[in-house]
Amino acid sequence: MDSRPAKGMRVEQWDDEFFEEYVQDNKFAPFMGTNENAIIQVKEDLKAKKGNKVNFNLVNRLQNAMVTGSNVLEGNEERMDTRNDKVEVDKRRAGVRMSEMDEQASAIDLRMAGRSVLMTRTMEDTRDLIIDALGSVWYNGQVLNYAAASETAKDAWLAANADRVLFGASKANNSGNDHSASLANIDNTADKLLSPALKLMKRLALQANPKIKPIRIEKDKRFYVVVAGTRTFRDLSEDTTIKAAQRETVSVKHNNPIWEGGDLFYDGMIIKEVDDLPVYAGVGAGAIDVAPVYLLGAQAIGMAWAKRWRSRTKDFDYGDKYGIAMDGIYGVKKLFFGTGVDEDEEDMSDAKQHGVLTGYFAAVDDA
Repeated sequence: MDSRPAKGMRVEQWDDEFFEEYVQDNKFAPFMGTNENAIIQVKEDLKAKKGNKVNFNLVNRLQNAMVTGSNVLEGNEERMDTRNDKVEVDKRRAGVRMSEMDEQASAIDLRMAGRSVLMTRTMEDTRDLIIDALGSVWYNGQVLNYAAASETAKDAWLAANADRVLFGASKANNSGNDHSASLANIDNTADKLLSPALKLMKRLALQANPKIKPIRIEKDKRFYVVVAGTRTFRDLSEDTTIKAAQRETVSVKHNNPIWEGGDLFYDGMIIKEVDDLPVYAGVGAGAIDVAPVYLLGAQAIGMAWAKRWRSRTKDFDYGDKYGIAMDGIYGVKKLFFGTGVDEDEEDMSDAKQHGVLTGYFAAVDDA
């Protein structure tokens, strides 16, 4: 008697293992978590119910002065400032196909044969969605991809987020919240990503209103994560101050679960190189290239899952061709919360990107 598990059970186990590996190997996996302290807050609410949007909530800190002594508290309570943002999910699919002769040359199971390329493709999809989300702008009630946003949209986004956007190494590079004019102030001498600019980004994050909350790794340790592209990371790693800091903080880095080999650690910031970040060609002073750098705190990104990745197979051409596909239903979005005086949960007036400080720096290619 055949004691092997039923085919359906084997497929379900394969899908579970695929998703587990997808999460573990994803370059943004260390940022992901289910609570408000995570840089990428993950929710799976729609797995238990129907719908295409998931709410991400924000409860701002209380700010009123304490009532002391025998003074009356009743009637002087503070209203909780509660906001939310919604992340919309969509079905996303990738597949491969092979012929019977392709399989004849290999004893590998069809699912296993396509596992590597499908794993790579699904992780690339998530990576691209996160990178697009980081650069996105809020305009006229919707989130727009940076590359597709008009200058009018970018100017409006900048005006609303001026306390959390930095052009080069100086706040003075912001030309009246004109996005393109501000980019044109970035030059290749003063506006590289170096240690003073990095410290300025941190100060701006802590002084922003509302401030960008650092993530708490341990009870008494708070950190920001900074993601930089290859060219800006190159400039930072060559900074003599940064080089010295790496020699002095080896033990701290290795004890931090977010830190990985090759990362930089400086002044409570973990700087990661993400080689897929975009470069904006010719937009800086003298037509130099400029690249974004993102300082990330808690609830920077929302990720909503309705259905995890799962496999499907199909025969074609009278059984001569076989295909395997992976599909999942999920969405990724930079979280924006309203800052208007209405303080209503649904209010998105004066929306600000919650956990992201966006910097733009010189990114000239190697000679």
